[in-house]
Amino acid sequence: MDLSIVTVSFNVSRLLSECLASVYASLARSPLRFEVWAVDNASHDDSVEMVRRDFPAAQLIVNERNLGFAAASNQGLQRSQGRYVLLLNPDTRVLEDALQMLVAFMDSRPRAGAAGANTRFALTQGGGASLAGAFQHSAFRFPTLAQIFLDFFPLHHRLTDSALNGRYPRRLYERGLPFPIDHPLGAAMIVRREAIQEVGPLDERFFMYCEEVDWAMRLRRAGWEIYCVPAARVVHHAGQSTRQFRDQMFVALWRSRYLLFEKHYSLAFRQAARLIVHLGLWREMRRTRKMALDAAERETRRRAYETVWRM
Repeated sequence: MDLSIVTVSFNVSRLLSECLASVYASLARSPLRFEVWAVDNASHDDSVEMVRRDFPAAQLIVNERNLGFAAASNQGLQRSQGRYVLLLNPDTRVLEDALQMLVAFMDSRPRAGAAGANTRFALTQGGGASLAGAFQHSAFRFPTLAQIFLDFFPLHHRLTDSALNGRYPRRLYERGLPFPIDHPLGAAMIVRREAIQEVGPLDERFFMYCEEVDWAMRLRRAGWEIYCVPAARVVHHAGQSTRQFRDQMFVALWRSRYLLFEKHYSLAFRQAARLIVHLGLWREMRRTRKMALDAAERETRRRAYETVWRM
């Protein structure tokens, strides 16, 4: 088996259908031997029925409760047989032969432990069809104090889009050639089987967010290289699975970030990061009091900020 595609979904039936259709279309004329694992995290919509009806060739895992992204991904990963495993978000659509390009690149670089695709924001047309829209950063540097600061204090859009905020120059994407990175966007990330066997699967303590960053850090520490492959294009409906629980996901994001910092960063870094977060939360709480929100929304935000403050 050349490639195992693992996608984890939660209440995004329509997007999951588009994603799986694009995977099969991309590989229809490919010589690659592949398998698809669809892991459902206790969806309340018709996701499970849709997969059984429309994609009978897919291997389906149905969870009775939401295990989180890392644990659910590991269910597919540990059952898969491919030389490479592609973690693919259900809110993506593979363009053309992007999957073949990722496999070909990995075959050409024996020390590449992982690589990411070139994701673009989705542009929705009439009838619900999505096309490749605006540029989306697909590769990042590992978190720094500057990145944490700019999360809460975006001083200028040029800084937000700069190396100071962990971004790689757009010219690297436009050139079209693979380039080395710290970690890819987890929406479309291919990993070599031997690398997984060496560093282990995703850390299931990450319910959502930062699991791919932690994985990339472990891969890099073990001596594996990581790349972005700009020619492999994927449309990404960013955040569709998480918008349903925005405030809960804000808490989940910072819980995961603090876990990442605990695993990989010094005590001095963690103390400085906490100070920046507290300053940012204080600012957000003040801003919330001035916003035109109803009482329930204001209370929901206050509780989320206070939860992160106490972490």
